[in-house]
Amino acid sequence: MNHVSLFALAAAGALSAFPAVAADADLQSLRDEIAQMRKSYEQRIESLEKRLVQAESTSTQAKAAADKAATQTARAGEAKANAFNPEIGLVLQGQAKRMKDVPERAVSGYWPAGHEHGDKRGLSLEHSELMLSANIDPNFRGVSRFGVTGDGEVEVEEASVSTLGLGNGFTVRAGRFASDIGYQNAQHPHEWDFADATLMQKVLFGNEGYRQDGVQLKWLAPTPFLLQFGAEVGRGAGFPGTDRNKNGSGAGAIFVKTGGDVGASNAWQAGLSLLHTKASDRAAHFEDTGGVEAESFFSGKSRTAIADFVWKWAPNGNASDRSLKLQGEVFRRTENGTWRCDDADAANATTCTGGAALGDLSTRQSGGYASAVFQFMPKWRAGYRHDWLAKGTKSFDSATVFGLLDAGNHYFADFKPRKDSVMLDWSNSEFSRLRLQYSRDRAMMGVTDNQVTLQYIMSLGAHGAHKF
Repeated sequence: MNHVSLFALAAAGALSAFPAVAADADLQSLRDEIAQMRKSYEQRIESLEKRLVQAESTSTQAKAAADKAATQTARAGEAKANAFNPEIGLVLQGQAKRMKDVPERAVSGYWPAGHEHGDKRGLSLEHSELMLSANIDPNFRGVSRFGVTGDGEVEVEEASVSTLGLGNGFTVRAGRFASDIGYQNAQHPHEWDFADATLMQKVLFGNEGYRQDGVQLKWLAPTPFLLQFGAEVGRGAGFPGTDRNKNGSGAGAIFVKTGGDVGASNAWQAGLSLLHTKASDRAAHFEDTGGVEAESFFSGKSRTAIADFVWKWAPNGNASDRSLKLQGEVFRRTENGTWRCDDADAANATTCTGGAALGDLSTRQSGGYASAVFQFMPKWRAGYRHDWLAKGTKSFDSATVFGLLDAGNHYFADFKPRKDSVMLDWSNSEFSRLRLQYSRDRAMMGVTDNQVTLQYIMSLGAHGAHKF
């Protein structure tokens, strides 16, 4: 009985203590779990802090390396720019020419436009060019070209500054530059497809073309095709004008050019231009009625209108194997003013001695050219060009003029000048060209000149892309 009682009491005590022991075990388990989580989080935080420090260190090193590399690159760029600033290019041009010995060449019926290059017989150093150009800063670019003739003359053909990134399609150029009137006028002799200038260019502006000392503004319209408008004002010293030593401009020009692509193989460009200038005592040599050389002077207004068109074909736009270029221009010039004559040499008296007024002079003349150049295989091209000039009309007091000047002067000729040329050229690269040309020149009344020209054109150094 007593044993049973003691067992019952022990069992009752054990059962009464069990909830307390179980509760303590649960608490300890929770504490252990929290401690484990805290330790895990602390380890993760420590790991993240270490990664952050490492990343910041790496970033600092990378930035330092980038800054160093940028500095080195900038210095290298500056060194390179200084090494090629300005860009320098040289075009060497010479020829051997067979032609008739004509003492004073002229285009019959037209007022002479000054001295010409390319009319020497035999071997000669022709029009060579030294070119310098560079970006002055992000807003301006400078270009200069010096023409060197075989006679040792050096001419400043171009010395201009142009804007860069003016915005809205506008570009401004100032200084001396080849006018953008017409198509070929803006090209330099080494860019021509033939060995000599067209008759049209010779009578309009002289062999070298028309240059402006002035300012040019061009605007490229935001259209899916080429549409460009331009205007120029200049000193107007070049033929057909003269240097009148006056304030303001002496000549003005406007032009518009348009063009585009036709499929993948064809492209075209067309333009209209108008030049207005004035001349004061523009001189030319004439013979008086006795055959003595006199000098005549024209003063008045001169207006020239030009229309040009160019079509280019190349299979899928690749001109390296085959290509075709069709090019043509026509012009019309009107002049109105007065003219006079005087002795060319004070030691040789003429019918104009002391100065003689010849009255009013009004002229209207026109002409043009058309050419085709076909590249029939890599490096080889063949071309044909036809030049023509109309005799036009001249209005003056014939009794007064022919009473002082010989009616046989070429300026009074009732004649239509013509010239036909064929050429074959070979270009080993874009920097070298050899050309053989035959021309039948009938620009001078009574003279038919069969001319043969062998020409070389070599480019050294920087050489910018040619225009369309």
